[in-house]
Amino acid sequence: MNKAVKGLFHFIEESPSQFHGVENQRKAFLEADFTELSEAKPWKIKLGKSYFVTRNGSSILAFRMPKKSVGSYMIMASHSDSPTFRIKEMPEMKEGHYVKLNTEKYGGMLMAPWFDRPLSIAGRVIVKAGAGKLETRLVDFDRDLCMLPSLAIHMNREANDGYKYNAQKDMLPLISMDEKFNLKELVAKELSVKVDDIIGSDLFLYNREKGKVWGAKDEFISSRRLDDLQCSYSSMVGLLAAKNSDTAVQIHVTFDNEEVGSGTKQGADSTFLYDTLIRINESQGGNNSSLLTAIANSFMVSADNAHALHPNYPEKSDPTNKVYMNQGIVIKFNANQKYMTDGLAHGIFTEICKKAKVPYQTFVNRSDVAGGSTLGNLSNAHVSINGVDIGLAQLAMHSPYETAGVKDTEYLQKIATKFYETVIENISGSNYTVK
Repeated sequence: MNKAVKGLFHFIEESPSQFHGVENQRKAFLEADFTELSEAKPWKIKLGKSYFVTRNGSSILAFRMPKKSVGSYMIMASHSDSPTFRIKEMPEMKEGHYVKLNTEKYGGMLMAPWFDRPLSIAGRVIVKAGAGKLETRLVDFDRDLCMLPSLAIHMNREANDGYKYNAQKDMLPLISMDEKFNLKELVAKELSVKVDDIIGSDLFLYNREKGKVWGAKDEFISSRRLDDLQCSYSSMVGLLAAKNSDTAVQIHVTFDNEEVGSGTKQGADSTFLYDTLIRINESQGGNNSSLLTAIANSFMVSADNAHALHPNYPEKSDPTNKVYMNQGIVIKFNANQKYMTDGLAHGIFTEICKKAKVPYQTFVNRSDVAGGSTLGNLSNAHVSINGVDIGLAQLAMHSPYETAGVKDTEYLQKIATKFYETVIENISGSNYTVK
């Protein structure tokens, strides 16, 4: 297991929910002497220093200020959430001697792989902590707590002929045979608080299977939440490893809620990024014109994993743009602008790949298949910056246990570091220099 994969697995193991993922990044930035800022307070920002800010506890934006002046922003964006099941309020459902949890789908997932594997619960809990004071506590039971048992083939002879799952009936995990079981009581015990002090929560199921390296020559990795913690983690590592720039602000941002459209206060379709750019600009005495000038010299990499060619379904991929695991960074195109990549941005980014000595490949959907969108074009509607959509090739996207290439995490960390150290200048119109 190489160092990049080992670090990724550890990060994923400690990040069973988007809240845990952001908290772990927060800790990493604090250890690297980044200063934490609050959106609710004024900012004092100095050249050459590093900072970060969180929103909702599930999105984080970290940035390193240049040594001399702010001339541009080099931004890499990814997301913290993955398709899963959110636990509803008053979730206990009793069926005979069984107690199930009432859940609802979060995002568009493959349902079948959730069955017959140990699951646990993680997320955040809002707790009363004195008169008028509310605190957020993270909870991760970190044990085999519940399961979705399949219906036996004897009771559903057509199961292998295709089955349409009903989220309200089929996807309710079994958690206990104690008819007095109450989830809030279990949470209170885990957090060592009173049940009545819990006034809110955002709790999710997660797969307990640990990350593994496998294959005849250890070519593959499998883990939960590769989409998109593989990109978010690599972007963080790249920023921490990058050398300071003279004129470019280096920005790592991990948004929440990409899997449900990003239309939240902490999503890519929010003002989170633009609000931060405004405050950085103002901290240096800039005006609106200086902000727009810096944005015109900036570049964004939207990093969200991509579909590898499937060994059993090669016909599902584009006939000439075939993407493979372990073959480098995937640059994504879409004629209808579901991805932000265009020819100019592709040219700029591939120059950076060459400088980093990292291989790259291109992804385009089949022309008769509608593909998914990601966070790049949504964020771009708020901050108009040249950029590309990229990712790492993977199989079983939106499964609770996904597969990718063992080499690709290291490739992305290298390109992230080189990207942050790059300075792009808009000479005139569509003419650029890449240094």
